[in-house]
Amino acid sequence: MKRTPMELAAMASAAVPGLAPTGVAGSPDDAADFDAAVLVDEAGKQWRVRSPKHIDASMRLETELLVLRTFVPAVRAELPFALPYVAGTVRQGDLCTFVYSDLPGSTRDIDSLVAEGGTLPREVGRAMAAIHSLPQDLVNNADLPSYSANEFRQRKLNELDQAATTGKIPAVLLRRWEHALEDVTLWRFNPSVVHGDLHEDNLLVSNGRISAVTGWTDLRIGDPADDFAWLIAANDPTFTEAVHSAYNAARSETPDPHLIRRAALSAEFALAQWLVRGVAAENPAMIAEAEEMLATLEADILDQEAAAKAAEEAATAAAAQAAMADQAAADAAEARAAGARAAGRAPAAAPSAAPRNGAGLPGAASGSTALKSASSNSAASANAGSARVSVSPITPEAPVAQDAAAEDTAGPDETGSPAAVKDEVVAGPETGTLAAVTVLPVDSPKPDTASK
Repeated sequence: MKRTPMELAAMASAAVPGLAPTGVAGSPDDAADFDAAVLVDEAGKQWRVRSPKHIDASMRLETELLVLRTFVPAVRAELPFALPYVAGTVRQGDLCTFVYSDLPGSTRDIDSLVAEGGTLPREVGRAMAAIHSLPQDLVNNADLPSYSANEFRQRKLNELDQAATTGKIPAVLLRRWEHALEDVTLWRFNPSVVHGDLHEDNLLVSNGRISAVTGWTDLRIGDPADDFAWLIAANDPTFTEAVHSAYNAARSETPDPHLIRRAALSAEFALAQWLVRGVAAENPAMIAEAEEMLATLEADILDQEAAAKAAEEAATAAAAQAAMADQAAADAAEARAAGARAAGRAPAAAPSAAPRNGAGLPGAASGSTALKSASSNSAASANAGSARVSVSPITPEAPVAQDAAAEDTAGPDETGSPAAVKDEVVAGPETGTLAAVTVLPVDSPKPDTASK
């Protein structure tokens, strides 16, 4: 049953003795799990209320209470942002409603975060780096989930199998995700403390900086790429790259070359997780929403693959044309050489017939034209060759067509193996394939791991 903001205000008054709300408004939250509101008391102080809709959501709030208690003052003092305090709770049956004290700043939607620009991307990156640099004992001592890199990958494979059993995942997406999960090089990362539910609704902004971070219900040790999934879903490569650069600068570890690719997978896979939740809850609205977003993602990926195939075919054709032009130039040069040899055996021409500047040498004009044509075709081939290279956000580089390989400038490495390109992190237009994950309504819940 959905609780109104006025009902939440009454529950907050029961949870916090002396609290007398003078104003109340609804607050964005995971609509499938929580009702939420923001209150204002007589002194102008703000309070946030979160009331669970079912037992699992209530357990998440109780986990968050445990997490916040582990953030002792010494740990909080090291963070560049504020953390919430639980001011009071009230239990109704098996469900426990939580009231949180006021925090500085306000939330922004993703478009506002991107538009604000300035130092904000750097602030977001620094905040994420601070979370991932927290001591892992913080999580282990609280008996919260902890995964090694291999355990995390296996967990994703199990979730993929579960999603496949619904029969509602497009085959294109199943193959794409399976290939990414089977690429073991992609999953070589150092596990860190992960927020687990990071997105714009859990970031408070004040004066161009991240003033507070909320929503600590899914803290764990795992893949730091999960906390980047919301940035991939935002589909603004420039903002994502700025945050990522600031994050790398703030971390003491060597940058992870595969982090953004795994974040892209996490953003896409969140749609499958949302579908599984809808099927488990027997919620037709959730199922329909998930199927619609999955279909949009499938269409985007098919368009991307078609464009990549067309670019590869164009590059192959350009390479063939360049080879033909080179062969024609070689044939012309051989013909000129043969003519010169024949002329050497003939009587010398009268001096008055010889041009002074060489402009009338046999084949000079045609040779110049052929060389210019070959140069032009080579340039066209090089441009087409660069266009055919398309690195997927979550999968390794596709093999280059044999005919186009002659134009590839990437030579072997010191071991004699072809130069590797699949590990290159590309934060460019390729992430446009994730536009489907941005269609979530503002007031709808975020899928697990990428959003609520």
